[in-house]
Amino acid sequence: MLLIIEDDVKFARILLSMARDKGFKGVVALEAETGLALARKLKPDAITLDIRLPDMDGWAVLDRLKHNAETSHIPVHILSVLDDQQRGLNMGALAYLTKPVSKESLDGAFSKIKGFLDRKVKRLLVVEDNEVQRSFVVSLIGNGDVQTTAVGTGAEALAALRAEPFDCVVLDLKLPDMTGFELLARSRQEPGIHDLPVVVYTGKSLTLEEQAELAKWTEAVVLKDAQSPERLLAETSLFLHRVETNLPESKQKMLRQVHDTDPLLANKKVLIVDDDLRNIFALTAVLERSHMQVPYAENGKDALKILQTTPGIDLVLMDIMMPEMDGYETMRRIRVMEQFKSLPIIALTAKAMKGDREKCIEAGASDYVAKPVGPEQLLSLVRVWLYR
Repeated sequence: MLLIIEDDVKFARILLSMARDKGFKGVVALEAETGLALARKLKPDAITLDIRLPDMDGWAVLDRLKHNAETSHIPVHILSVLDDQQRGLNMGALAYLTKPVSKESLDGAFSKIKGFLDRKVKRLLVVEDNEVQRSFVVSLIGNGDVQTTAVGTGAEALAALRAEPFDCVVLDLKLPDMTGFELLARSRQEPGIHDLPVVVYTGKSLTLEEQAELAKWTEAVVLKDAQSPERLLAETSLFLHRVETNLPESKQKMLRQVHDTDPLLANKKVLIVDDDLRNIFALTAVLERSHMQVPYAENGKDALKILQTTPGIDLVLMDIMMPEMDGYETMRRIRVMEQFKSLPIIALTAKAMKGDREKCIEAGASDYVAKPVGPEQLLSLVRVWLYR
């Protein structure tokens, strides 16, 4: 079964017709929330996802799919007018196609989905020159639903990649015959493997320039330390689209530990602006569980003071309905200040009325969500905007 999350009715019909021609049963969701509900209920074999949806950013949809143990394994093929392929792949999408698309491109997309689904056992390539580390990675990932090939040099890695298809690569940067950077550059020039997900697993201290280069070529970087086994398991599980609930309990526990201490959220500073202390306490409890710092203000004027006197605030959660200075006016005043022009602000409102989203965006909000906000939805929105 293929779930199509797409708000363009005409294009959704084209996708549905092609899906049926390729042997899929198809279901269409015209809105994000409907799509998420259908994904949890129907457990489709694959999903096509548009990014620009009327009720929720498609990035948030992808984030929620990939952070839910029941849906994280479902391959997602993004079809969008936005040209942001690397971001989609980094977040766990199987593939990315930029609209407008030709019939040949769509044929290729469906062939990729079908080919992935037909391979019941996924293939992982481990490139690591240290024999002990190599054995450790193979043991950590496991060889049940994943078949692992382990090599010790860049030349062996290129030969393996040319010989057979892989679904993911774990790469050490220190190799005896070439650097990991050289291997990445050479592999990206090879037809058929240029968009293969790569997880760098290294003990090397990276300069800012090296981090920037890796961000262009790889999906994730895991530094070898005390917490690295859990992160390596989580990253490879994401890109291999493993069914978390089928893994041994010990490995499920490792994945839960990673999700509970998301490195993207840890130590980030989120300002809550709300005149209801109950809401502040509820939001704070969710964010602090992810090791975030959570200052708060009970009105717009105090929020402005805190922003100007507290360095390093990464994001603002802004209630709209407040006395004296409401959320609209507070956001307008924030946006006037040069240093906060790009600060992510997520507007929260208890009364979801038609046109509210547009009013919030016009006043300076980066995104909008109606209360009550569930923990999963809140963390997803925060992750998406911190990533940007």
